[in-house]
Amino acid sequence: MSEPSRRRWGHTEATRLLCAGAHLDAGFRRRVIDELVGHAERPVAPPLGADVRPVLAHALRARRDEARTALLLLAVWVGFLVSDVVMIRDTMEDSVGGETGLSFGDYVRLVFESDGSDELGAPGPFGGLLPGTWTMSYASVVLLLWFARVVSGRGTATAGVQRLKLPPAWVGAQRRLGWLMTAVAWFLCLGYWVQAWDGIKDNPYPAIFPLLIGVVVWRHQWLRKQTLRTALARQTFAETPGPGLPGRYEALAERIRREQDASLALYDVNRPFVGAGVARKPWSVVLELRRREAGESGNGVPAPRPDTAQLTARQIIDMITPRLRALKTSAGEGSRDRLRELEIEEFVYLPSGAGRDEPLVIGPDDSRTAGVYESAQVDRHLAESVGEGGEARRHFLRIRVGAWNEQVVVSLLVRVHTQGGMLVLEVVPHVLGPIVPEFRKIDAIVGSAPEGPLRDAVRALVEAPSVGLATGIEALRTLGSVLRQSSAPPEQAAPDAPLVSLRELASTDELSLFQKMDVARYIRTLQDRIGEGVRDALQTHGYRTDRLEQNITNIHNSGLYINEMSGGALATGSHGQATHTEERSTV
Repeated sequence: MSEPSRRRWGHTEATRLLCAGAHLDAGFRRRVIDELVGHAERPVAPPLGADVRPVLAHALRARRDEARTALLLLAVWVGFLVSDVVMIRDTMEDSVGGETGLSFGDYVRLVFESDGSDELGAPGPFGGLLPGTWTMSYASVVLLLWFARVVSGRGTATAGVQRLKLPPAWVGAQRRLGWLMTAVAWFLCLGYWVQAWDGIKDNPYPAIFPLLIGVVVWRHQWLRKQTLRTALARQTFAETPGPGLPGRYEALAERIRREQDASLALYDVNRPFVGAGVARKPWSVVLELRRREAGESGNGVPAPRPDTAQLTARQIIDMITPRLRALKTSAGEGSRDRLRELEIEEFVYLPSGAGRDEPLVIGPDDSRTAGVYESAQVDRHLAESVGEGGEARRHFLRIRVGAWNEQVVVSLLVRVHTQGGMLVLEVVPHVLGPIVPEFRKIDAIVGSAPEGPLRDAVRALVEAPSVGLATGIEALRTLGSVLRQSSAPPEQAAPDAPLVSLRELASTDELSLFQKMDVARYIRTLQDRIGEGVRDALQTHGYRTDRLEQNITNIHNSGLYINEMSGGALATGSHGQATHTEERSTV
């Protein structure tokens, strides 16, 4: 049994919607399992505001249920095919008055080669409009209904459909084509049922097996709805422990917990902040550290003695942190502002190259024996990287606001280092958007009352052809994934950094006007507190703050700060113009 996570993200709204997406979206479910199980060489990305362990548990459960349904559907289709073979054999034997001498394989070949004529005394449906016997005719109907759903992008009550992607200019034509294909498919389906019902006394199998397919699909959808209603209702999900992973995944669950809890992440240079969302415009301050002269104003802070030690990045961080904590405390006093849940922690990014359980060597004198994510190594990296200013290992003060029930996550990564008498302050804001609307269908399923057995059965019968084929296709993809993992175990792959964040994969960049206003307020408020903390550190240690205040004021106003200017011209505003003319002196 894996230990509980120290981060309280297992019951957030974002986690709940991701768990729902594992049931509702087959593509997302496949990506969850592929990333977490099929790529053991890649650690998980920092999942800001979500815990991926319950998401993996629900994805594995949904895949298991889907595999069982696919096996039942396969059994029904095999029975359907066998019944056709038996009917052909009996008809041929009756026509010749005895044994025909054909093998079972010959009869099966006749099923696929029959042209629907009545030479065998067993005419196909639609009067020979579709080639083949009843099995092939119904298979053709199923394929058309499924493809019509793919073209039109219409999902079902418990599953989405990946819409066929065409250029934007063809969207209207695609919609009309989808409706046309749907109409043609249902016309052929109606013709099939008319023919099957007309001959039900002589041959009931063409009606029995499609009904059995409907029963299997009804069972599958009913079980999925029960799971969604009982386990993923908002209050139930928040109050009950998360589902555990099967026994063979216990080691994986423990590794995921350790990586999610760690204040450290591996990164690839081409994708450094995986999981943080969309980067907003970063801002930085670079200035020379100048001592205040004796008697120079320092806002009431006396200038220190000349032997005061050089200002360090640790001292600046220790000044920023109390400002942020005071903001968190004030927001929680008589207010429901989301800043009351502000998260502040030091975080370090390490270059990829080592596996998740292997030691990582940063310098020539570095000798580590424990894995990268072990708590002792994380603490060591955090202590050593403060103010390092190197290109590889990078230390940040990470500030996070989980707004709108963790649907909008604002993160500010602050890096400070002081070297060579210079202060460098870098702030990189990121915004992680809401979960895609398709996953929010869970609330409609949970909130709706059961439709009743008759209506539920009719709906399942209507959706059975396309849902059954989609389930079979996903089962084949699952089988292919399992075979790939068995032939090329992920443990033998080269170590890598996180490639994608599941929380980020299921998010959208579209924010409402209110959300945009909140994001702007959070970023500006946090930037103000960061600037005040740096200014306090400079004042306390006897450094001038005038240039810092000019830079911060200018950044807040989205302007331009110029220290000195000789000649030239300056214009402001979107329509400003400036020209510079030099007058020549005459002697």
